[in-house]
Amino acid sequence: MKALAIIPARSGSKGIRDKNIRPIAGKPLLAHVVSASVESTLVDRTLVSTDSEGYAEIARAAGAEVPFLRPAAIAGDTASSESALIQALDWLESNEDYRPDLIVFLQCTSPLTTAEDIDNTIRLVTEQGADSAFTAVNNHSFIWKTGEDGAVGVNHDKSFRPRRQDLEPEYRENGAVYVMKTAGFRKSQHRFFGKTLLNCVPAERAWEIDDPHDWTICESLLKSRIQRQRHSILPTPLKALIFDFDGVFTDNRVWVDQNGIESVACSRSDGLRFNELRKRFPELELLIVSKEPNPVVSTRAKKMKVPALQGIDDKVAAIETWMADRNIEWSEIVYTGNDLNDIDCIQHAGCGVAVADAYPEVTECAQLVLEKPGGHGAVRELVDLILSK
Repeated sequence: MKALAIIPARSGSKGIRDKNIRPIAGKPLLAHVVSASVESTLVDRTLVSTDSEGYAEIARAAGAEVPFLRPAAIAGDTASSESALIQALDWLESNEDYRPDLIVFLQCTSPLTTAEDIDNTIRLVTEQGADSAFTAVNNHSFIWKTGEDGAVGVNHDKSFRPRRQDLEPEYRENGAVYVMKTAGFRKSQHRFFGKTLLNCVPAERAWEIDDPHDWTICESLLKSRIQRQRHSILPTPLKALIFDFDGVFTDNRVWVDQNGIESVACSRSDGLRFNELRKRFPELELLIVSKEPNPVVSTRAKKMKVPALQGIDDKVAAIETWMADRNIEWSEIVYTGNDLNDIDCIQHAGCGVAVADAYPEVTECAQLVLEKPGGHGAVRELVDLILSK
């Protein structure tokens, strides 16, 4: 059965400005669910429905198709998600003669969704006879409502307090994944119809971002997941490691003597691990790119036998020139930085890395945040990660 994933992502947001493209744990919010959909083994196509060309570019970069922009009439905050799904189906049918058997409706506000969650929900339709299906999470709460006579138990009798393990199973819709047979959805124009089954997902993956509090929790959970999966974040193939110098090889401090001569402190362990890296991966390119013209950069780089580009104001342009001479793509690079002028490189790289004490704006954009601060073994930590892959 052909399964089409559709991810509505209108521009603007009243609660959190430009929420759908705001960086969270190293990439735009929208990109997380696009990645999960692309990684799914049962989704054939992943399409983003948006009214913004800027959002469309981000979606395409993450791996989604954006063959059209959503009409303004169904792009406001009062438009239903169903209207976006129907418009997408109509466009594909009219312009491509494409008619999927299943619609996989994904919400970009659920960045913890995994390919496994998507596939398991699809299987409820393809293997267990459901017409529609969705993800949910166990609910163990005692729900109340208020009325004229005071508070009233909704899912329990207030005169009896059962143990949690004795409660009848209840589930809360988590707003992440919905799967529907296209014909039934066309007829009902609603996400639930016919026989509906649910896929219960773990609580740690069930969060939906509606407000800044949700954002903080989701970002923490995403970063924890990424730290556990650090090896999988590294590009394959990996052709180059590129580093900023100050704040990465150093602790970002500088000593100045009475003659105005500057000196910095570096960790010897960083340089020593490069020798092992060269033995294991002789084709791997190493490079330091620094805005600073100070000779301490070239002196330390020469000691470590790492080429260095200094006095660079436009790091992206300089790196792209260097890449062109070596037939290397951004997707094959790991870039490590700490400062605001590293953000563009971190966002371009196949894996953007920040040292532990980098600026918050930098760690927000990085896919991997090291546990060690600059000048205190951060480079060694990254090299050890690569050596252990």
